[in-house]
Amino acid sequence: MSTRLSALAAAVALLTAVAVPAASAVPNTPGAPGAPSAQSAPSAQSAPSAQSTPAVNLATNPGFEVPAPNLADWGSIPGWTCTGGPAEAAVTTTAPHAGTSALTVTPATADSSGECAQTVAVQPDTTYTASAWVRGDFVHLGATGTGRDLPPAWTESTGGGWQRLTTRFTTGPKARSIRLYVHGWYQQGPFSVDDVRVDGPAPAPAVAASSIPTTDKVVFLTVDDGWQRSPEAERFIADHRLPITTFPLPMPAGTDPSFFKRVTAVPGSSVQDHSVSHSDLSKLPLDQQQVEICDARDTMTRLFGTAPVVFRPPFFAWNADTLQAAANCGIRTVLTADADFSWGAGNIWHPGLLQPGDVIIMHWSDTVAADLQRALVAADAAGLKPAGLVDYLR
Repeated sequence: MSTRLSALAAAVALLTAVAVPAASAVPNTPGAPGAPSAQSAPSAQSAPSAQSTPAVNLATNPGFEVPAPNLADWGSIPGWTCTGGPAEAAVTTTAPHAGTSALTVTPATADSSGECAQTVAVQPDTTYTASAWVRGDFVHLGATGTGRDLPPAWTESTGGGWQRLTTRFTTGPKARSIRLYVHGWYQQGPFSVDDVRVDGPAPAPAVAASSIPTTDKVVFLTVDDGWQRSPEAERFIADHRLPITTFPLPMPAGTDPSFFKRVTAVPGSSVQDHSVSHSDLSKLPLDQQQVEICDARDTMTRLFGTAPVVFRPPFFAWNADTLQAAANCGIRTVLTADADFSWGAGNIWHPGLLQPGDVIIMHWSDTVAADLQRALVAADAAGLKPAGLVDYLR
């Protein structure tokens, strides 16, 4: 305990020396700024510059009001990753700052600060303001990965009420995402968080596509879901050196990540984003779509080491909110397909043979090895070869 308190005292001295942004103390009153509505997001056709775009809240599930998607990890907090999981962090309806819910974290061990964090897509060389309403002792709010050192905002105590912490940062020239975090301090008891904000320019909406513009004689093989993992397909992919872009759901990907690593071992292959629950996103509001896409992104990044840049909407169902939600998660392309070779099919949704840049969809199933073979035959008949999708999106 004394070691922790000594460390805290040293941290306090250091933060004071570097002029930490002061935590703005605000009376315990309701009505914290809320997340913008879907209507305030730019349309799918617009791509405004950072300078002309009004600031919006880029945080995912900022008020802890979004319900957990189907197939989410038990006890998960949508949009957030907490170090102690459900043993430490939970959404509570007890005395939130605003709305109906808040996050309450009780560090479970002497070695835990009860940190909860999320990845937020940002633009380089751009200024953002992060804030959160907190309650408790020694609560911290900060961001890493900004490209420049950033001390956290913190408060020694909120006196039992709610207090707003605020910090401002400017991203570096290579920053594309930051890690936003909140945490308490070792053995200092529970704390609560509500109404988190990361205010800055909204990214331009992702681009919707069913094919990749190219004159190269190539097609792109994509395989979705992942519930049935076929050894025959794995051998076929390896034997033919096929670059595969796969869009697994988090649950099968987490169940057998080594399979997806093996089938994407050919250069040009990658693992991309297919949502958490395989729901029709066009029926969900923007904030829930953002949870579906961002949480799946986080799982794929954790399992495979690379953040997805492509999103495949389940059922090919998407709307303008999907494009903005995807962009808010760092996704550049919302990709459907223009040919379907799943489960013995051979549908090409344009006249004639396959064409350069066509995207072929298949699914991990008991027929996928045969589906891949038929796709190769169709590509060969058109004088085309499979290529790596991500290589053509750079």
